Amino acid sequence: MSVLHLLTLSLLISVSGAKFSGRPGVNYGQLGNNLPSPSDSVSLIKSLNAKSVKLYDANPSILAALNATDIVVSVMVPNELIVNITKSKTLSDDWIKSNVLPFYPSTKIRYLLVGNEILSSPDSELKSALVPAMRKIQRSLKTLGVKKVKVGTTLAVDVLNSSYPPSSGEFRSDISGSVMKPMLQFLNRTKSFLFVDVYPFCAWAQDPAHINLDYAIFESTNVTVVDPVTNLTYHNLFDQMIDAFVFAMKRLGYPDLRIWVAETGWPNNGDYDQIGANIYNAATYNRNVVKKLAAEPPVGSPARPGKVLPSFIFALYNENQKTGPGTERHFGLLHPNGSQVYEIELSGKTTEYKESLPAPENNEVYKGKIWCVVAKGANWTQLGDALSYACSQGNNTCDPIKPGGSCHKPDLMVFHASYAFSSYWASFRKVGGTCYFNGLATQTIKDPGYGRCEFPSVTL
Repeated sequence: MSVLHLLTLSLLISVSGAKFSGRPGVNYGQLGNNLPSPSDSVSLIKSLNAKSVKLYDANPSILAALNATDIVVSVMVPNELIVNITKSKTLSDDWIKSNVLPFYPSTKIRYLLVGNEILSSPDSELKSALVPAMRKIQRSLKTLGVKKVKVGTTLAVDVLNSSYPPSSGEFRSDISGSVMKPMLQFLNRTKSFLFVDVYPFCAWAQDPAHINLDYAIFESTNVTVVDPVTNLTYHNLFDQMIDAFVFAMKRLGYPDLRIWVAETGWPNNGDYDQIGANIYNAATYNRNVVKKLAAEPPVGSPARPGKVLPSFIFALYNENQKTGPGTERHFGLLHPNGSQVYEIELSGKTTEYKESLPAPENNEVYKGKIWCVVAKGANWTQLGDALSYACSQGNNTCDPIKPGGSCHKPDLMVFHASYAFSSYWASFRKVGGTCYFNGLATQTIKDPGYGRCEFPSVTL
């Protein structure tokens, strides 16, 4: 796949009396057991010069800490409530009464997002309930006299069936007419935004041999892509992804509906098999995307030149309790102790940073062996269950650690668990198995086996 086939997958504008700035905000996730308090977090958000923040819930402590600040706030209705909200106006009203009214308007809640990436879910009932739930929430806001809050929902790039060239952008057939058309109608009628998650990192990492890294991190000076239909010229992957949404909306009759980038960012670390996740690339991408988004006058995208593109950078912190691959826990601008992972601020006014970035690592696929072992500090009470799970998935995963086996060490549960994790990962990685085990496992390039005890490994 080439760049040409990737992604199979005014400074202020006035709308309804509201002003929107191109200065990016930040996503404030809370999946960590070592994060600063809400009040300290708000101070840190201010230190980054962020003027807006997106929460993944309606955490009352955070909303209270944001009280009387000038920070614009987006809150989220949990995914698990969406189906029931469609069935009950009372539930919708009560959610607004409990989660918005106690803080509004002194906390500047301006956007209410109904669920997170719902249309990436396999749950057909949940997908069908999304737009009705958005309508219910909108009616509750109106009934309860909340006038300044817009309703939306966040979408991942996988809602697109086609995205290259950008002019071919279209939504998946299973949601295009049934969900996206009524959603766009609702967003257009209420003068809201299409909130989309845009990650050039993911597109590049899936095919680094054919997609130029500099093109993905806004550093390319000689790589351009021309849309053969529109003749629009693209200088970075971010703009390509944005315009695929622009043309997808145009296909459904909404060419002018505004876009808000709900998430964008680049991981500063990851596992050994996760290419390009390093501080150099993360700092370069995030600094460059901030520069683009906060430019005066606005830059926009090739399909929408000069238009402000409101955005949130993902994320405020590295969050150690996020599930999935290592990159998921390393998108933060800040360490949990509040220090910066690399020098950055979100006003767009800083054009040069004093900090010297470390040389980029792992920009090419690691070629050696990798093992999956018990992570340092793993919870021993959970380790037994994880070991049992790894050994119960078939393929004779744990035969060598059974009595009489070459790796049997009856008094060393950590050793047995490490073997089980490595064996499971080696057996099932190609069908989606991961080296995670709810945070109990980590990758290593140091061979944990010895003598006759040879641990299975993954070779990339």
